[in-house]
Amino acid sequence: MASKHQTLEQLIVPTIEALGFVVWGIELFSQGKHSKLQVFIDSPKGINLDDCEKVSRQISSILDVEDPISGEYTLEVSSPGMDRPLFTLAHYEAFKGHKVQLKLRSPYEGRRKFKGVITGVENDEVVVQVEDHEYLFAIDLIEKANIIPQF
Repeated sequence: MASKHQTLEQLIVPTIEALGFVVWGIELFSQGKHSKLQVFIDSPKGINLDDCEKVSRQISSILDVEDPISGEYTLEVSSPGMDRPLFTLAHYEAFKGHKVQLKLRSPYEGRRKFKGVITGVENDEVVVQVEDHEYLFAIDLIEKANIIPQF
């Protein structure tokens, strides 16, 4: 049986791609009786408000018919932004050399939060340089990761 996340991907990714956008990531947060579905879209020319509205209208229609989320929920469609979240190994590979802030699902060496530079990807692990230590974090153990914008 497919997970809720897989079901959402199967329902909305083809529509978003047909509109000419790339699905950067999907996050579903359950907050009691109310949930929030965040869909991050991207394109080579960037994303504007009209793009987000167009995608939101299309996937809202699909979600209303298929009803994959029980109860009330809020749909948010946006660009990943400068502090873009990272979801896949390909994302980490594409942002090698960038600073990242990540939070692990469980503590590693007594802590869950790390800030460092992505130095690579090895198999299913992300390599992050934190000060003078190099860490390998399995992608499945990373709860959340965001690029730290540099100005």
